This record gives sequence, structure tokens and C-alpha cells, in this order.
Amino acid sequence: MKNSCVHLIIDERIQEFKQMKTESKEKIFQELCFCILTANSTAKRCIQVQKNIGKDFFLLSENDLAQKLKTCGTRFHTKRAEYIVASRKYVHELCTVLSSLHGEELRDWLVENIKGFGYKEASHFLRNIGYDDYAIIDFHIIDLLVKHRIIQKPKTIAKNSYLKIEQKLRNIAEKTNMSLAELDLYLWYLETKKILK
Repeated sequence: MKNSCVHLIIDERIQEFKQMKTESKEKIFQELCFCILTANSTAKRCIQVQKNIGKDFFLLSENDLAQKLKTCGTRFHTKRAEYIVASRKYVHELCTVLSSLHGEELRDWLVENIKGFGYKEASHFLRNIGYDDYAIIDFHIIDLLVKHRIIQKPKTIAKNSYLKIEQKLRNIAEKTNMSLAELDLYLWYLETKKILK
């Protein structure tokens, strides 16, 4: 696939992610909101919701945001609105954290402080704003790794199992001379025939 047109699309997407690092704190927060929305939902649906809501992620009351999310077809709209409103207090601090913390410390800060974020959502957010050394481990990726006998299907994905699977993916990325961000997009394409975000 690295020699196909998929390679060009993935390269373009990675560059788009890297450009996010230079965006305003408002844009970065909107990306954080997108990643809150994606848990137990589809990226395609959440991309549309993100476009429809835009600046209202900052402006609406929790109740009004919940209603707008509901109108957009968001699952668990009340809980997602609660998480997004709770995360607003970190809008200014977020850029400082992103520039001062690194590696596991950065991702751990997100998991500990952003409601609705586990390791998958925190990794997704970091990848989408240009950090390329985190794996986004969801059921698509797990199914693919199980299918190729790289891992056994985990019963749960707590921190330890997440990090063990991530290390397996990091080993594959190193062998194929890719970042984890690139590998994720290739694996997603293998499973879904789509490259979203």
C-alpha cells in the first residue's frame, strides 16, 4: 500500500494533522470535542457534528449544547455535553500543557483531566493535532491484530493492556519505517477502506 495512491492520501492527512499544531486554541479545543464525541460512535458522523456545531462548543449552555448534539444525531448527547462543558475550563491551559508535557506524561494529563477521555480518545486527539507517537486502539485495530495473530483478544482495555498493544504496534511501525500515526491510518484503511481522522 505504501506504493499506491493510498500512500499519497495518508501523507496528505498526516500533514493536515501536523498543521493543527499551529491552529488557535479554539480550533484545538474543537478537535478535543470531536474526540469526546467519537467514543462509541463513528468518525464520519462526528466529523459532520463537529462542522455543524463549530464555535457553539464554547458558547452554548450545557442544556442547549445537549439539545444541539441531539438534533445532530449524537449518541449519549447529554453526557457528551456535560464532558465538553467541563473541559472548557482547560481551553487556555491546554496549549501550555501541549507544549510543556511529552510522551506518557502528556497523554496521562489528558486522561486524568478531560472527562470522557480514556487512552484511545487521548491518543486520537493527540494524533489529530499532529503528535505521531501514540496508537489509537479501537475494535477495528484489535480485530486486525487478532486476525493476524499478533495479539489475543483482550477482555478489557485498561491502561496496562492498552500500553502492551501499543508497544506491539510501535514494533510494527519501527519495522515498516512508519510513525504510529501513519500505521494507524494504513490499518484503518485495511479494515474500513476509508481514511478519515
